This record gives sequence, C-alpha cells and structure tokens, in this order.
Amino acid sequence: MPASQPRSRARDRNNVLNRAEFLSLNQPLKGNQESRSSSRKQNGQAGAAGGQGSSPKERRQSQQLPEEDCMQLNPSFKGIAFNSLLAIDICMSKRLGVCASRASSWGGARSMINLLGITGHGIPWIAGTLICLVKSSTLAGQEVLMNLLLALLLDIMIVAGLQKLAKRKGPYDITPGLLDYLTMDTYAFPAGHASRVAMLSKFFLNHLVLAIPLRILLVLWALCVGFSRVMIGRHHITDVLSGFAFGYLQFRLVELIWMSSNTCQMLISIW
Repeated sequence: MPASQPRSRARDRNNVLNRAEFLSLNQPLKGNQESRSSSRKQNGQAGAAGGQGSSPKERRQSQQLPEEDCMQLNPSFKGIAFNSLLAIDICMSKRLGVCASRASSWGGARSMINLLGITGHGIPWIAGTLICLVKSSTLAGQEVLMNLLLALLLDIMIVAGLQKLAKRKGPYDITPGLLDYLTMDTYAFPAGHASRVAMLSKFFLNHLVLAIPLRILLVLWALCVGFSRVMIGRHHITDVLSGFAFGYLQFRLVELIWMSSNTCQMLISIW
C-alpha cells in the first residue's frame, strides 16, 4: 500500500487534464451552475403560475400555430382555376403588347395605334356632343344628344370608381397620358376606352338610322379601339372584355333612366 500511493500520486501529476489550464473542462464554474439553476427555477415557477392562471382553452389556443404560418396543402379547385386563368391572361396580354414601346416588334405603328385610341376617348366625345347640342335645332336631336351626354358622364364616373376599387395595373409599366388623367382612367381594370366604345356603338345602333355597311364599320371600330389598348400595353385582355360588358350595362342603364324631351328642354333652358 505505501508503494502504491506514490505511484498514484505520480500518475496524477503526469495526467494532462489535471493541469490548471484544463481544470475548466472537468469542473464548470460555480457561477454558471448557479445562474443556470436559478434560471431553470424561475422558468419553472413562471410556467407553473401561468398554468394555474390560464384556462385549458387558452392553453390549447397558445399551442396552435398562427394562421399565416400554416401551409394550405389542399387549395380549392376554384382557386387553382382562377390563378391559372389569371396567368394565361397576363402571358397573352404581354405577347399581344406589340406596340408597348418603340423597341417592340410593331413599335413603328405606335403612333397610329395611339391615334385610334384617341377616337374612343371621353374628352373628344363630350366636347363633340356639347358642340352638336348647341347647334341642334330639333327637339328629337336635342333629346338624343342630352341622353348621350348623360351616358358619357356616367361612363366616366362608373369606370373611374371601378378602377379605384380594383387598382389593377397594366401588363406594362406605361404612364397614362394627360387625357387619361382628365377622365381618371389611370388603372387597367376595366378598360375605359372599351366600355365607352361599346356603349357608344350600341347607342348609335339603337337611336340612329344607319345603313348595314355603316353598322358593320361601327362594330369593327369598337373592337379595334378596345384591342388597341392591349397592343399599346395599357390593358389586359380581360380588362378589355370586361370593359365591353360594362359598356353594354351602361347602355341598358341609360335606357332605363332615359330623359324625356321635356326634361331635356328644361335642362337646356337652365344651362
């Protein structure tokens, strides 16, 4: 036994882990142990207090994940179909925007397409209607012109309101012109030019006596003006189609609130 004790002491002295610089690996500091134990005790006491103070319903709600962190693994068929149609609409509208800029494939025809779009703008039509109304001398002509003016004003207000609600931008980042700002036609959905030309063509077909070639040209003009807005990059295809639909509905609205000749004469006398 006496001989074995010096041998064990010599082994302890020769052991590298018993040196001063390695003592922290074998024996953690007491301050860290005490801080860890105190934090564990505080967390345990807080959890116990929270468990006693909260109801089982609140504990279940706290365990549930937030709705924004959950992944929708089974989207509805309507959502998939809507997103697919929206992607097709955007892709086709970008492909048909052949006059969106000077560098486009049909960039040289941009000026002509813009001129075609001006023929369906609201400001020229309102100005022309007022001039014709001043020069008109028949009661029937004044009645038709007053209701046409009402239809144009309703078109501007309805389209501007719908665009402010939807706030959909066009397929290309194109700044609206001065005439567009005057009629508040700054967004894409629905297309104001399309709704206006659809309403005007239907109005003229119903209230003017036109030959068949003129009626065909009137319909072709409305279609060309509507889809020129897609070529110029201002609207999507669905914006133009919805504009045609809203234009027809506006025509039906004007027909329902059609002002009689006496009402028109009273308004003209006030004006």
